[in-house]
Amino acid sequence: MTVQLSNLEHLPNYQITERLDVVYGSTVRSKHVGKDLFASLKNIVGGELTAYTELLEESRQEAIDRMIVKAEALGADAVVGLRFSTSSIAQGASELFVYGTAVKAVPVQQQPASAQPPHSPSSHDPSIQNSQPPAPADDLPRFNPFG
Repeated sequence: MTVQLSNLEHLPNYQITERLDVVYGSTVRSKHVGKDLFASLKNIVGGELTAYTELLEESRQEAIDRMIVKAEALGADAVVGLRFSTSSIAQGASELFVYGTAVKAVPVQQQPASAQPPHSPSSHDPSIQNSQPPAPADDLPRFNPFG
């Protein structure tokens, strides 16, 4: 099962059918003394601290993987409202925390743009005017994780 992740409160082209629970994953990492020394030297000349960039990337992926395990245990299809947070735990050690709402979701059947309902007038006929303007695509139902 593949759990989809979204930082939005909904999944495009999916209908959220059930909100399961808040899920999270975290990891606490410390800096490597040798890499920290190199980073200190790099601060003098400037540039990207690639050792820290790699450490953060590994931390994010580990936290996400742990969150996904919890979402799968609930039977979730997706996690929406995905957020990251960091905090300092001790001198030289930080926590990376990721959280979101585990949900069940089903794909929404979409009609091709050229398909028209059988009894609706053709949109190409200028003599026929609809009393209601078409709903904008942005006006789709949204999932509210808070109720």
